[in-house]
Amino acid sequence: MSVYEYLPAEIARLGVTRKAAGLVLGQVHTHAWLSREREERAREGPAEILNLSELLIAMWERVEWERIAHVMTEQQMPVYVPGQDPRVGRREEQRMQRVALDVAAAEQHGGAPAEMLRHRVYRIVAQRADPPGGGEPRLTVHMMASSLSEAAHRAWTVYGRPGRLYQQGTYRIASVEQVLPEPGELL
Repeated sequence: MSVYEYLPAEIARLGVTRKAAGLVLGQVHTHAWLSREREERAREGPAEILNLSELLIAMWERVEWERIAHVMTEQQMPVYVPGQDPRVGRREEQRMQRVALDVAAAEQHGGAPAEMLRHRVYRIVAQRADPPGGGEPRLTVHMMASSLSEAAHRAWTVYGRPGRLYQQGTYRIASVEQVLPEPGELL
């Protein structure tokens, strides 16, 4: 069985924490404001068909920026230092406990050593290939995968079969983009 080293919410929070390191409170407030705008755009955009969505990612990031601003205010930090934020260490301990429990459960269930997956979150956009008529012109899903090509393959495997979503309007995958962590950012 497989175990995720990082879950999407953990990747989102970790990305915000890394971006916030070294910023002053005004800069953190600016990022919080921008993340609220992103969340509002996602809320107004088309609904996605899976639980992992642009809206959910935007919400995780907004909450983390606001939490960091609160911590900086409470602790009177002139500059954000993740090592001085008690929740950062606690979350890492909780993540490691979750991974250990998941590994133990996977090994107990399957008997073999668990495979540790370090997946990323990808946005897959499918475009209608047939003339306008029924259905949405574009469908967006977010999926965890190890690469761009695996994300496209998984989306097509889930939605491209006869009678499934992509077949109902003859959709074609138009783009696949890594969204968490941001491209170039390491876990």
